[in-house]
Amino acid sequence: MGPAFFYGDGMKKDEEYVTIARVAKTQGRRGEVGCVVYTDFPDKFAERKRVFLWDSKVASSERRTMKVEEHWFHKGMVVLKFEGVESITEAEALIGNEVQIPEPERGELEAGAYYISDLAGCRLLDRGVEIGEITDVNTANGAAPLLVVRRGEVEFEVPFAESYLESVDLAVRQVRMNLPEGLLGINE
Repeated sequence: MGPAFFYGDGMKKDEEYVTIARVAKTQGRRGEVGCVVYTDFPDKFAERKRVFLWDSKVASSERRTMKVEEHWFHKGMVVLKFEGVESITEAEALIGNEVQIPEPERGELEAGAYYISDLAGCRLLDRGVEIGEITDVNTANGAAPLLVVRRGEVEFEVPFAESYLESVDLAVRQVRMNLPEGLLGINE
């Protein structure tokens, strides 16, 4: 089995905040919103009494501090009730906003586990030769997650299997691997 992953902050926007959900719709009549969950730690919503909303559609958008009055899970989403949002109209204005937390408030990971957003932007090296930049991680297929790597205009996937992994150095933004001969040619 390969290294563990957590999609807890897959939509990292800057070095200080991470996105844990996105407001998708109104839910109810008292200003509640249904949110798509981007975290593998949904139980932490019970602890989060304060989050930040950021409108990714507006480049100059300022984060707004929001107090969470209530939360519950419904049909695969988290429903959030924010203080001061009391109507469907007020809730509609929040659709599309990202629900963020400060990066230091992310869940603790076990050894050998990585946040996908921490890997995104790292350079992938095979036996010391740079292969490309990791843009995402596909965890949906197979036993090992697949690193989505971009080299120029070409995008390909590389298994992030423990047997291939040499090291991960997030400080210098590098993932070093020893890939089997011919593996990269499969993607061409």
